[in-house]
Amino acid sequence: MIDVSLILLALSPAFLLCVAWEYIKHHEYYDWRDSMLNALLALLHQGSDALALLVLMPLFYWLHQFALFTIELNLFTLLFGFILQDFLYYWFHRASHCIHWLWSAHVVHHSSNKMNFTTAFRQSLLYPIVGMWLFWLPMILLGFTPTLVFAIVAINLAFQFFVHTQTVNRLGMVERIFNTPSHHRVHHASNPDYIDKNFAGVLIIWDKLFGTFVEERKDITICYGIRGAAPKQNPVDVSFAQWRHMFHRFSQANTLKGKWLALFGYPTHLPDKPKSTASVKP
Repeated sequence: MIDVSLILLALSPAFLLCVAWEYIKHHEYYDWRDSMLNALLALLHQGSDALALLVLMPLFYWLHQFALFTIELNLFTLLFGFILQDFLYYWFHRASHCIHWLWSAHVVHHSSNKMNFTTAFRQSLLYPIVGMWLFWLPMILLGFTPTLVFAIVAINLAFQFFVHTQTVNRLGMVERIFNTPSHHRVHHASNPDYIDKNFAGVLIIWDKLFGTFVEERKDITICYGIRGAAPKQNPVDVSFAQWRHMFHRFSQANTLKGKWLALFGYPTHLPDKPKSTASVKP
């Protein structure tokens, strides 16, 4: 079995060169404590992903025996698989902003008020627990082998590293089809006009098709980060603050509907004060 983490590991020199280039050009985009935390969170995320694949891969291959088709690997099926996975990623990403259970993991990625290449490293170790992998099951049941599916996932995520920057401006015709730094800056903004927009992984066409696309505007100064109280900038609080908040709301709810909404309703942000009630999140 191919270790899909090797794909990201092989690209790490390119990632580090981009970080160095951006820091030389715009060191004001960086805070060394923020970047070190991003790197640590990346290691925790890779560790949890590797463990999850080790545990879940037998399940994926068991499900694969019930696949609708036998898909042979060639250029056409690889392209189809890449587009299909990107489509599924769009819905995973959109769901991660609209369902509290998923947001409790994804919020980690949005919890920095910086935007630079190291922000791409800021990922959650909770993704396997909240079920990110469920979104890739349609590909396995369609006929793609689990190893190929997760290799495509890794390539998609590797592409997304390059859109986490303020240094690259608009890219002309590329903006019409692909996710770009300009599009992704909008996604990371906490400005009201930009919240819950531009969920693309690689292809921005999904946002344009499903009404979640917004262009970056010159008259809006982007504020990065999340709304409400920010977690303490250490790996434990960044990883688990929203998780604790979600289960606190669950325990406080007096009805089954309230408990359901606490877990699977639209996310609420961390309250500024311990007893305040939050209602909005980025």
